[in-house]
Amino acid sequence: MAYTYEELKPKTLAELRDIGKDIVQGYSQMNKEHLLREICKALNIDMHAHHQVVGINKTDIKSHIKELKAKRDEVIAEGNHTELKKVRRAIHRLKRQIHKSTV
Repeated sequence: MAYTYEELKPKTLAELRDIGKDIVQGYSQMNKEHLLREICKALNIDMHAHHQVVGINKTDIKSHIKELKAKRDEVIAEGNHTELKKVRRAIHRLKRQIHKSTV
């Protein structure tokens, strides 16, 4: 049976040991965290949760952030602290926009 990480994570240690007895060596000595990692590795299951950005154009926002970071470096060299604060806030707002749109 093909499993996903989301299906395996809530299972009890006994259930994970039943799954891992044929595919993981030393399964009976492992705790749940280690056993889950080894089962995922043996079954080639991705343990990382992938998130999607919905409702915005992430590439445009990232390119705008990159431009603002270049401007920030220029402002730091000039020593203009009021402009620096504005640029940093703009970068922060754009990053928060991406974060809020992540599902």
